[in-house]
Amino acid sequence: MPTPATLAALRAFVAERDWDQFHSPENLAKSISIESAELLELYQWGGTPDQRRVEEELADVVTYCIHLAGKIGVDLDEIVMRKLESTRAKYPVELAKGRMTKYTELTAEPEGEE
Repeated sequence: MPTPATLAALRAFVAERDWDQFHSPENLAKSISIESAELLELYQWGGTPDQRRVEEELADVVTYCIHLAGKIGVDLDEIVMRKLESTRAKYPVELAKGRMTKYTELTAEPEGEE
């Protein structure tokens, strides 16, 4: 997750501009969606997008996620680890390894293999 230096730099950037007043959870969630769409747009027509632009859009998404986590008072490491545990339970290695099957459709044998 972000280093203390990164968190401090983000907080200082927002504070210098007095932007925290605009960072409601709703606005931050909207911004995550918007920036995610801009990242997706780089891949819209296939091909290989410009790496610099991908990094910029990805940084925007991550930055807004960090701001939202701070605004709603959650620890990113904690919520990611908690989600990983629940996802691990949904997708046990013995059923999910090498498969793109949704957890509700996982069976002991992949379809077509007997």
